[in-house]
Amino acid sequence: MIRILPIAGILLAAAFALVPPAAAQTFSDSFAGFGSNDREPIQIEAKELNVQDKDHTALFVGDVVVRQGDATLKTQRLKIYYAGSAAGQAVQSRISCMEASGTVLISSKDQAVTGDHASFDMNREVLVLSGKEVVLSQGPNVVVGSQLTVNLKTGTVDLEAPRKGRVKVLITPNNLRDKNAGTN
Repeated sequence: MIRILPIAGILLAAAFALVPPAAAQTFSDSFAGFGSNDREPIQIEAKELNVQDKDHTALFVGDVVVRQGDATLKTQRLKIYYAGSAAGQAVQSRISCMEASGTVLISSKDQAVTGDHASFDMNREVLVLSGKEVVLSQGPNVVVGSQLTVNLKTGTVDLEAPRKGRVKVLITPNNLRDKNAGTN
Protein backbone atom coordinates (compact mmCIF):
# COMPACT_ATOMS: atom_id res chain seq x y z
CA MET A 1 0.00 0.00 0.00
CA ILE A 2 1.17 3.49 -0.73
CA ARG A 3 -0.03 6.23 1.58
CA ILE A 4 -0.15 9.62 -0.06
CA LEU A 5 0.23 12.33 2.56
CA PRO A 6 0.75 16.06 2.08
CA ILE A 7 4.57 15.68 2.14
CA ALA A 8 4.44 12.87 -0.41
CA GLY A 9 2.12 15.16 -2.33
CA ILE A 10 5.22 16.58 -4.00
CA LEU A 11 5.36 13.29 -5.91
CA LEU A 12 1.76 13.75 -7.00
CA ALA A 13 1.57 17.54 -6.92
CA ALA A 14 0.71 17.77 -10.58
CA ALA A 15 -1.77 14.93 -10.28
CA PHE A 16 -3.57 15.54 -6.98
CA ALA A 17 -2.32 18.48 -4.94
CA LEU A 18 -3.24 18.19 -1.28
CA VAL A 19 -3.30 21.89 -0.51
CA PRO A 20 -5.94 23.98 1.26
CA PRO A 21 -9.07 24.68 -0.83
CA ALA A 22 -8.39 28.42 -0.92
CA ALA A 23 -5.15 27.81 -2.82
CA ALA A 24 -6.33 25.21 -5.36
CA GLN A 25 -8.85 22.52 -6.13
CA THR A 26 -7.77 19.41 -4.23
CA PHE A 27 -8.45 15.77 -4.98
CA SER A 28 -10.63 15.34 -1.90
CA ASP A 29 -12.48 18.61 -2.65
CA SER A 30 -13.22 17.45 -6.19
CA PHE A 31 -15.03 14.35 -5.00
CA ALA A 32 -16.52 15.69 -1.76
CA GLY A 33 -19.92 16.13 -3.41
CA PHE A 34 -22.42 13.35 -3.95
CA GLY A 35 -24.40 13.76 -0.76
CA SER A 36 -21.99 15.42 1.64
CA ASN A 37 -22.34 18.79 -0.13
CA ASP A 38 -25.79 20.08 0.80
CA ARG A 39 -25.30 23.35 -1.12
CA GLU A 40 -25.58 21.66 -4.54
CA PRO A 41 -28.45 19.50 -5.78
CA ILE A 42 -27.75 15.90 -6.84
CA GLN A 43 -29.03 15.00 -10.30
CA ILE A 44 -29.32 11.28 -11.14
CA GLU A 45 -30.28 9.81 -14.51
CA ALA A 46 -30.67 6.11 -15.34
CA LYS A 47 -32.68 3.73 -17.50
CA GLU A 48 -34.40 2.17 -14.45
CA LEU A 49 -35.12 3.07 -10.82
CA ASN A 50 -36.31 0.67 -8.13
CA VAL A 51 -37.06 2.22 -4.71
CA GLN A 52 -37.42 -0.03 -1.66
CA ASP A 53 -38.60 2.54 0.89
CA LYS A 54 -38.96 -0.09 3.61
CA ASP A 55 -35.23 -0.90 3.21
CA HIS A 56 -34.31 2.77 2.61
CA THR A 57 -32.64 1.96 -0.72
CA ALA A 58 -32.91 3.16 -4.28
CA LEU A 59 -31.35 1.16 -7.12
CA PHE A 60 -30.52 2.93 -10.39
CA VAL A 61 -29.63 0.66 -13.33
CA GLY A 62 -28.43 1.32 -16.87
CA ASP A 63 -26.14 4.14 -17.98
CA VAL A 64 -26.34 5.85 -14.59
CA VAL A 65 -25.08 9.44 -14.47
CA VAL A 66 -24.86 11.37 -11.18
CA ARG A 67 -23.96 15.07 -11.11
CA GLN A 68 -23.38 17.39 -8.19
CA GLY A 69 -21.55 20.65 -8.74
CA ASP A 70 -18.45 19.96 -10.85
CA ALA A 71 -18.40 16.24 -9.96
CA THR A 72 -19.86 13.53 -12.21
CA LEU A 73 -20.16 9.79 -11.60
CA LYS A 74 -20.93 7.37 -14.44
CA THR A 75 -21.62 3.67 -13.87
CA GLN A 76 -23.96 0.84 -14.84
CA ARG A 77 -25.50 0.25 -11.40
CA LEU A 78 -25.87 2.57 -8.40
CA LYS A 79 -27.44 1.65 -5.07
CA ILE A 80 -28.22 4.50 -2.70
CA TYR A 81 -28.90 4.01 1.00
CA TYR A 82 -30.79 6.85 2.62
CA ALA A 83 -32.17 7.88 5.98
CA GLY A 84 -35.76 9.04 6.01
CA SER A 85 -38.51 8.34 3.52
CA ALA A 86 -38.91 8.68 -0.23
CA ALA A 87 -42.70 8.25 0.05
CA GLY A 88 -45.22 11.05 0.20
CA GLN A 89 -45.33 14.46 -1.40
CA ALA A 90 -42.17 15.82 0.17
CA VAL A 91 -39.10 13.64 -0.01
CA GLN A 92 -37.39 13.92 3.37
CA SER A 93 -34.19 11.92 3.11
CA ARG A 94 -30.44 12.12 3.42
CA ILE A 95 -28.04 9.90 1.49
CA SER A 96 -25.90 7.85 3.88
CA CYS A 97 -24.08 5.63 1.37
CA MET A 98 -23.77 5.06 -2.39
CA GLU A 99 -22.40 1.91 -4.01
CA ALA A 100 -21.53 1.91 -7.71
CA SER A 101 -20.67 -1.16 -9.78
CA GLY A 102 -19.86 -1.91 -13.36
CA THR A 103 -17.29 0.37 -14.92
CA VAL A 104 -17.11 3.40 -12.61
CA LEU A 105 -15.88 6.81 -13.76
CA ILE A 106 -15.75 9.76 -11.38
CA SER A 107 -14.63 13.10 -12.79
CA SER A 108 -14.37 16.69 -11.67
CA LYS A 109 -12.80 19.45 -13.73
CA ASP A 110 -9.50 18.01 -15.04
CA GLN A 111 -9.37 15.10 -12.55
CA ALA A 112 -10.76 11.61 -13.15
CA VAL A 113 -10.66 8.19 -11.50
CA THR A 114 -11.87 4.87 -12.90
CA GLY A 115 -12.38 1.42 -11.40
CA ASP A 116 -14.88 -1.43 -11.14
CA HIS A 117 -16.59 -0.67 -7.80
CA ALA A 118 -17.02 2.47 -5.70
CA SER A 119 -18.45 3.06 -2.25
CA PHE A 120 -19.13 6.49 -0.76
CA ASP A 121 -19.78 6.45 2.99
CA MET A 122 -21.32 9.89 3.53
CA ASN A 123 -21.36 9.62 7.33
CA ARG A 124 -17.64 8.84 7.57
CA GLU A 125 -16.84 10.91 4.43
CA VAL A 126 -14.81 8.07 2.90
CA LEU A 127 -14.63 7.05 -0.76
CA VAL A 128 -13.29 3.59 -1.67
CA LEU A 129 -12.77 2.73 -5.32
CA SER A 130 -11.49 -0.72 -6.27
CA GLY A 131 -11.01 -2.98 -9.24
CA LYS A 132 -8.52 -4.84 -11.34
CA GLU A 133 -7.05 -1.45 -12.18
CA VAL A 134 -7.89 1.86 -10.49
CA VAL A 135 -6.59 4.77 -12.56
CA LEU A 136 -6.37 8.34 -11.26
CA SER A 137 -5.50 11.09 -13.70
CA GLN A 138 -5.14 14.81 -13.88
CA GLY A 139 -4.14 16.02 -17.30
CA PRO A 140 -1.15 13.92 -18.43
CA ASN A 141 -0.37 12.72 -14.89
CA VAL A 142 -1.51 9.20 -14.00
CA VAL A 143 -1.50 7.00 -10.86
CA VAL A 144 -2.49 3.31 -11.06
CA GLY A 145 -3.27 0.80 -8.31
CA SER A 146 -6.04 -1.61 -7.32
CA GLN A 147 -7.79 0.10 -4.39
CA LEU A 148 -8.07 3.79 -3.66
CA THR A 149 -9.31 5.06 -0.30
CA VAL A 150 -9.93 8.80 0.09
CA ASN A 151 -10.74 10.34 3.47
CA LEU A 152 -12.58 13.49 2.47
CA LYS A 153 -12.25 14.98 5.99
CA THR A 154 -8.47 14.74 6.22
CA GLY A 155 -7.54 14.70 2.53
CA THR A 156 -5.54 11.49 3.06
CA VAL A 157 -5.38 9.24 0.02
CA ASP A 158 -4.26 5.58 0.21
CA LEU A 159 -3.58 3.59 -2.95
CA GLU A 160 -2.92 -0.14 -2.78
CA ALA A 161 -0.98 -2.09 -5.39
CA PRO A 162 -2.46 -5.15 -7.07
CA ARG A 163 -1.57 -8.51 -5.46
CA LYS A 164 0.91 -9.21 -8.24
CA GLY A 165 2.15 -5.78 -9.04
CA ARG A 166 3.08 -2.35 -7.86
CA VAL A 167 1.58 1.10 -7.69
CA LYS A 168 2.52 3.03 -10.83
CA VAL A 169 2.93 6.81 -11.10
CA LEU A 170 3.53 8.86 -14.26
CA ILE A 171 4.23 12.55 -13.72
CA THR A 172 4.78 14.98 -16.58
CA PRO A 173 6.85 17.91 -15.27
CA ASN A 174 5.62 21.42 -15.94
CA ASN A 175 8.09 22.63 -18.57
CA LEU A 176 6.37 25.98 -19.09
CA ARG A 177 8.31 27.58 -16.22
CA ASP A 178 11.62 26.26 -17.65
CA LYS A 179 10.80 27.61 -21.15
CA ASN A 180 9.91 31.05 -19.77
CA ALA A 181 13.07 31.14 -17.63
CA GLY A 182 15.23 30.87 -20.76
CA THR A 183 13.53 33.81 -22.48
CA ASN A 184 14.18 36.41 -19.77
